[in-house]
Amino acid sequence: MVTDVPGSAHATSFHIDGRWVDRSTAPRCAVVNPASESAIGAIAMGDTADVDLAVAAARRAFVSFSETSVADRIALLQRIADLLEERAERFAQAISAEMGSAIAFARASQVPAGIAHVRAQIEVLGSYRFLREEAGFAIAREPIGVAALITPWNWPLYQITAKVAPALAAGCTVVLKPSELSPFSALLFAEVMADAGTPPGVFNLMNGTGEVVGAALSSHPDVDMVSITGSTRAGILVAQGAAPTIKRVVQELGGKSPNVFLDDADFDTAVGKGVLSAMRNVGQSCSAPTRMIVPATRLAQVEALARAAADAIVVGDPADPATAMGPIANRAQHDRVQAMIAAGMAEGARLVCGGPGRPNGLNRGYFVRPTIFSDVSPRMRIAQEEIFGPVLCIQPYDDIEDAVRIANDTVYGLGAHVQSADHDRARAVARRIRAGQVHINYPPWTAHAPFGGYRQSGNGREYGVHGLDEFLETKAMLGY
Repeated sequence: MVTDVPGSAHATSFHIDGRWVDRSTAPRCAVVNPASESAIGAIAMGDTADVDLAVAAARRAFVSFSETSVADRIALLQRIADLLEERAERFAQAISAEMGSAIAFARASQVPAGIAHVRAQIEVLGSYRFLREEAGFAIAREPIGVAALITPWNWPLYQITAKVAPALAAGCTVVLKPSELSPFSALLFAEVMADAGTPPGVFNLMNGTGEVVGAALSSHPDVDMVSITGSTRAGILVAQGAAPTIKRVVQELGGKSPNVFLDDADFDTAVGKGVLSAMRNVGQSCSAPTRMIVPATRLAQVEALARAAADAIVVGDPADPATAMGPIANRAQHDRVQAMIAAGMAEGARLVCGGPGRPNGLNRGYFVRPTIFSDVSPRMRIAQEEIFGPVLCIQPYDDIEDAVRIANDTVYGLGAHVQSADHDRARAVARRIRAGQVHINYPPWTAHAPFGGYRQSGNGREYGVHGLDEFLETKAMLGY
């Protein structure tokens, strides 16, 4: 078993109340490299007693941390960001090993996007007004309290900083439960928090399952808020667990995002970009635009362009800098993707490229062939269910009304894309799509634009000032 993966030095410890707590006697969970299918370490798994210790530490620390100055919180976030920058390569190596991210992608996207969330909160804090005087009263925004943060395996650092940074900016204390499937980058992050001089109890981390640690955090009477990124099923369980204590729950859940091409779009450029957007991070992104909705009259052209883009993706060893796409992050998700590809074929969708099994030459690892289906009808499983793999559905439409109907015809509403040479037309369609974030003509990503979903994609918003607001209570003071 390999034990030199960055972050693995604390594999059997939790970070609670400012110190590493040895849990080497606790049950273990193997961490598997998805490219080799071999264990690269094992982590300790927490229980309800560990949750009680961490929550108690966070509750004690909240009394003083909630009263720290904005300048002090900015300074802490700045130290955290600087250490993340300094240790960026260690994070990239950990993420590549634990969840199979191509090292080039980990270096260019996984780690920089995570750092961007910390930088964004520094910028937000610089101008945020926690006290606003109105006519006859004042509005105070105050930290909500102890926040439990539950993060997924697909963007491990990015999802941690998207929650921890605004929580600290607000003056909250936190207990983080990262995914047990990609824990080493989270343990590296705990090292950063300690080395940045985070006061004891302000940041606490433990590993464990959602069924045990996640459930205990959700129902804990001393936790004031839960923020979860995960599946819709996990979000439902968290909300049910939180209900008896009436705590705030912020959920960023599943998606089945459309990419609507109007007839005047630049197909030669936009189709290829759409394929890469859908298959970014091996398609393991909840907002990936995995439904390409195109005019029926352009279907053959779109298929040819999409096939060329998919065929050009280099799938292979994630440690190779030339690799664009590594494996699916774990066995369960790999099996799910293969089952959904089989379902698409069984239901009559036309296979443009890819299909079941591993790419040629790859006989080991959770690799998937970049797969595109066409003539996908809205009622097919592959059009309705989140696949979370490199599988794109092309759906033809007759007119704009039909395109909007298809775009909105799922239980989700997280992300969406619109392509058009006419910006006014694109904006008109964007306003009709029921999704929390719509991208027009592939704009640059920003850590300030609010992110979150409609319907079964969740509630609440993350990123920038909107992410900060989720960790604050509103107090009105009359006669102030």
